[in-house]
Amino acid sequence: MQSSAIFPLFYLPPVGYFSALKAHDFNFVLEKQEHFPKQTYRNRASIASPDGTLDLIIPVVKGAKVHTALKDVKISYDTRWQRLHWLSLQNCYRSSAYFEFYEDGLRPFYERKFDFLYDYNLELLQWLCKQLKIEAAITESQSYEKEWPGLIDYRNRMSKKEVPLQETKSYFQVFSDRNEFMPNLSMVDLLFSQGPQSKTYF
Repeated sequence: MQSSAIFPLFYLPPVGYFSALKAHDFNFVLEKQEHFPKQTYRNRASIASPDGTLDLIIPVVKGAKVHTALKDVKISYDTRWQRLHWLSLQNCYRSSAYFEFYEDGLRPFYERKFDFLYDYNLELLQWLCKQLKIEAAITESQSYEKEWPGLIDYRNRMSKKEVPLQETKSYFQVFSDRNEFMPNLSMVDLLFSQGPQSKTYF
């Protein structure tokens, strides 16, 4: 089956991202050559916290300006962001139904150092697909094209303001006793809450 859409590669993508992938039977092209756009899900993920949505941001090496190809953007380790992200995930989801089930598989991503943001995000996406039992047919772009004839282009359609692209079902979230349902958080929010049943919600 030929790919029918091209997607950006995000850090712990939101639930709506997987809904869009599902609409294309998980057969898609990943954009590898685009210039790195700042303040997008490419290096940030949103999770649930006691005070509402919490953004986890991966710092990148200075110089990753608008003309740096995504595949060449390096992760910065000037701060201990991995420790901060992992502590945030633990603190926010320790009480969720399935955190302990996935904890050992996810922890290494916050212990091992990756040089490039793209490689890090790709391995996380593959890990998520494995947990969700999704067989994704992923093709990577070999050059940057402003337009991809025949493909639905999601590269500029999934900003923080525009996601979700598809409506997703509500589900029980941590801190539901104090917060209204927060749609389209990172897939890990759904995974930690619903475990193997997560696929029925996107």
